[in-house]
Amino acid sequence: MRLRSVAGAAVAGAGALAVANTALDRRAAPLEPALGGTQQTFEWNGFDVAYAEAGDPEDPDLVCLHGINAAGSSGEFREIFDDLADDYHVVAPDLPGFGTSDRPPLRYSATFYEEFVRDFVATFESPRVVASSLTSAYLAAVADDLDLTSLVLICPTERGGPDRNLLARELLRSPLLGEALFNVLASKPSIRYFNADHGYYDMDSVTDEWMDYEWQTAHQPNARYAPASFVSGFLNAEMDLTSTLEDIDAPVTLLWGREADITPLKRGRELADAVGCRLVVVDDAKLLPHVEFPAQSLEAIREAIEE
Repeated sequence: MRLRSVAGAAVAGAGALAVANTALDRRAAPLEPALGGTQQTFEWNGFDVAYAEAGDPEDPDLVCLHGINAAGSSGEFREIFDDLADDYHVVAPDLPGFGTSDRPPLRYSATFYEEFVRDFVATFESPRVVASSLTSAYLAAVADDLDLTSLVLICPTERGGPDRNLLARELLRSPLLGEALFNVLASKPSIRYFNADHGYYDMDSVTDEWMDYEWQTAHQPNARYAPASFVSGFLNAEMDLTSTLEDIDAPVTLLWGREADITPLKRGRELADAVGCRLVVVDDAKLLPHVEFPAQSLEAIREAIEE
C-alpha cells in the first residue's frame, strides 16, 4: 500500500511539473529580433542562424559576437549597434541555440561554437570583429583561419562555467525535471539576480523591458539545451587565451569593466602585459561596459578598429 502511495505521489508530481512547464511556455510570446536593421539568415550545417545587418554594405565589415549565458542574444549590442552602422557594415548574429536562431536539442560544445564563429566570420571580407566574454575565446581559437583586420574583446575568458559535469548537463536536458530546473534558473528573479551580481554595476543601466526580453528568449522552445552545456562546463574553451592571443597577427584591444568580478580587471592587465595589446578600462562597469557606458565604449571600439 505504501509503495502504491509513493508511486501515486511521483505520478502526481510529474504531472504538476508538466503543467507548470506548459504554463510557462504558453506565457512566452514568439521572439522578435533584439536589434533593428535588416534581418538575415545564415544557413550553417542545416541550421538557420539569424543575424541583424545595418549600415552601408560598401563600408568596412564589422562583426559583433555576443557572449553566452542563459538569456544570451545579439541584443547585448543594442546600445551601440545603430551608432556603429553610421561608419561600418555591421552584422550581429544570434549564436546557434540562442535568440531567434535555430535551437536544436544538441549537446553543445566549445568546438561547435568555434566552428560556427570561423565559418560565419569567414563570409565577410577582412572584417573587424567585436566579441564578448566566452565567445572571445572561440574567436581567438580560430583567428589563424581568418583574415581579420582587428579584434576588440570585451572581458574575454576561456571559462564560462565550472569543470565539466556530465550529470548536471543531462539533468538539465531531461524532459520534465530539467525543464523545471531551467525555468527556475531563467526565472525573472534569477535574471535580475545575475544581472545585478555580475552583469551590471548599476542596475539602472538595464530596463525592465530588456529583462522581460531576456525572460522571453530563455523560454522559447528548446531554450535550455545550449545553456545546459554552458552551466555544466561543456562550453569552456580548451585553450590558453594568453598564448593564443600572442599568435594573432591582427591588432587586439581589450575592453574591460573595472568592477567585473567573474573576469576581474587583474586578468585583463595580465593579458595585456603578456600579449602586448591595448587595454581600455571603463569605470563603474562590470561585464557589459558597452551597455552601461555606450559612448565611452564606442570611442574605444572605433579607435581600435580604425587603426
